Formats: sequence, C-alpha cells, structure tokens
Amino acid sequence: MIVGLMTGTSLDGIDAVLAEVDGGTVDQLEWRLIRSATIEHSAERREAIHHGIASGDAATLCMLDADLGEWLAQAVHELCQRADVEIEAVDLVGSHGQTIWHVPPTEGRRGSTLQIGSAARIAERTGIPVVSDFRARDVAAGGHGAPLVPWVDRALFAAPGRVRALQNLGGIGNVSRVPPKGSGEPLLAFDTGPGNSLIDAVVGLSTDGRLTYDRDGILAARGEVEAALLDELLQHPFFSQEPPKSTGRETFGRPLVQRLVEVVEPEGDRDWLDLIATLTELTARSVADAYARWLIPLGLDEVIVTGGGALNPTLMNRIAALVDPLPVVDSSTLGIRPTEKEALAFAILAWAHVKGIPANVPEATGASGLRVLGSLTPGWSGKGGISNQ
Repeated sequence: MIVGLMTGTSLDGIDAVLAEVDGGTVDQLEWRLIRSATIEHSAERREAIHHGIASGDAATLCMLDADLGEWLAQAVHELCQRADVEIEAVDLVGSHGQTIWHVPPTEGRRGSTLQIGSAARIAERTGIPVVSDFRARDVAAGGHGAPLVPWVDRALFAAPGRVRALQNLGGIGNVSRVPPKGSGEPLLAFDTGPGNSLIDAVVGLSTDGRLTYDRDGILAARGEVEAALLDELLQHPFFSQEPPKSTGRETFGRPLVQRLVEVVEPEGDRDWLDLIATLTELTARSVADAYARWLIPLGLDEVIVTGGGALNPTLMNRIAALVDPLPVVDSSTLGIRPTEKEALAFAILAWAHVKGIPANVPEATGASGLRVLGSLTPGWSGKGGISNQ
C-alpha cells in the first residue's frame, strides 16, 4: 500500500490517499483507492506558509520545511487511522511537498523549483520510505518540472476512441490532452494559468480571513464581471505563450491580487463581489482560450475536471458555457473524487520511482528526455518498501 500526499498551491490543506498500486510496468498498472482524506490547514498554518513564501527568509523557510514535514507525517497517521489500517502495513509514501517558488526555464536562464516538507521527518515519524522532490530531475534535464501529472493522466484516463482533456483546477490550472488509448499519439500538457489562487486570495482579503475560498461559487455568482479589468488581465503574456509552459503563485497569487486591490480600491461588498466574479471569469476564460488555441484544433471529445475548482459550480458552469458543445464533468464520473486525483497521482509516481520507470512527459515539460522522478528517503531499517522487480 502507498500513501500519496499533495499540498497544492491553494494552501488549503493536505490531500492524502491510501491506495494499492501494483504491476511491473505502466501497461500492467493496477490500482485500488482504499481511503482518502483532506486535512485542512488551520489559519495559523496557512499564515505560516504564506509568510514563509512571502518573506523568502532562510531561517523562516528552514523551520517551515521541518514543520511541514511534521504535518505531513501527522497526515499519514491520521489517514491510516481513518482507514483502520496499521501504519506498519504501508510500504511507501509519495509526497509532493509545498511549492515555495517556481522559476520556469527561459532562453538563456536555467529553471529551478523548490518544494519543501522534510521527507526525512516523514520517514522518521512514520518509519516508511518516502519518495519526494519529484519535479527537480525534470528541471535539471531542461524541463519546467510541470505539469507532472500528465503521465498519470494517461495511465488512468486514456480511453479507446476518445480524446480527453484532464483539467486540474487547484491553485494553478493545468491540462493534459490525453489521446485515445493505444493510439500512439503524443500527449500535450501545460499550465493554463490561475486556478483558484486569485479567487481564494481575494475572498480572504474581503472577509478579513474569515473565509478562505468561495464555497460553491456563491460569492462569484452574486457579483458582476468587470469587462475592462478582465480584458486587461487577459493580456498577461503567459496566456499567449506557446506550450510547454508552467507558472505558479509567484505570477498568479497574492502579489498580483495586492496590486489589483490597489488599482480597483474596493470599498464595499459590491466591489469585492465584482472582483471575485471577475477573477472567476479570468480562470474560466484562460482555460477556454487555451483549449481554443492548442487543444480543440487537435481534436477533443470531453473535459474532465479535478481539483478544488471542480467543486465551484459557478466556475464549472462558465467553463462549460465557454467550451460548449464539449461535455464538461468532474472526475467523480470516473470513480475518482476531484480532490483525490493529485494525491493519487503522487502515490503512483512514487511507485514508478521504485520500479525505475521514467514518469515525466518531455513533450509536455520540455525536458531533454525521459527521467525517473523523485528522491528516496529510507524508512526505518527493514521497514516498508516495494520491490523494484
């Protein structure tokens, strides 16, 4: 059994899954989801992460790395308790870690990416081997290190005779165009832009931290889109950049929201609601425009959405309207809840690491070739592990 842990750019908590993963090759991959859980961050933890990212202070980040490791280890224990599974029965943990900063490669500049959440602490507190730092090897090979989930998207969701767009809406949005199973057609994947990051930041500011996200899209539904502001935001150069491409909260996060608030100067509830509605429309438009530019011309049959944004009916309805007549559904229609997919992906990527299976997609990340992803931190002596045979 493998535990997958995802701490995404939305900073809302830790998504954890417990799954059985088996098979000697990706073509033989078999999996069964046993239990999932979302362990929400307290307000204090969220603020500690925000402060660590914003400050860039070495001492702060050093301690945050240790704290995140402890919280992730606690999540493993809590998940096992909920599943009524002894922790000794878990063979492996795959932990994405918390992204602190992401620098995509550009012409003349190497890329770099930093995820923290001490794997050593997870291994020490649980005794289980931990695979972590999945993005670094792809970046070292000249890639963006993102998106990383497309390899799993193809393994889990490829279907005979159908082209699927797997759209994740976490803090940042990313999409995988998964060709028909067995077609041999290359996979296309890239970040589409903001997912929930801008929406969440404005909700937090407008409610003085009482709310951290727009539950059910209710706030956006009460506002009106400011067309001029939306048009200005859509001029961001990222949206017209050709894939492969990646982005992060450093581009679509709190700093951008703070600049917007300074310009818009919202004074009452109506102004804040309009800003939330506008940023919700920005996410929907960035997704739909990316499809129109790069996916639909190649052929597309349906859109399957994962991540917290899939639980926002206002956002989902706008995406569906903008890409009509393509059907837009969330991943629960295929047996995986929207909040489970990313954590499950890192459980499977951990399995691939132990099996020595390359799991990046160079045509999506821009890496110079296939690479085995992640680094392994051993558990206690003789504890856990999966055979690489």
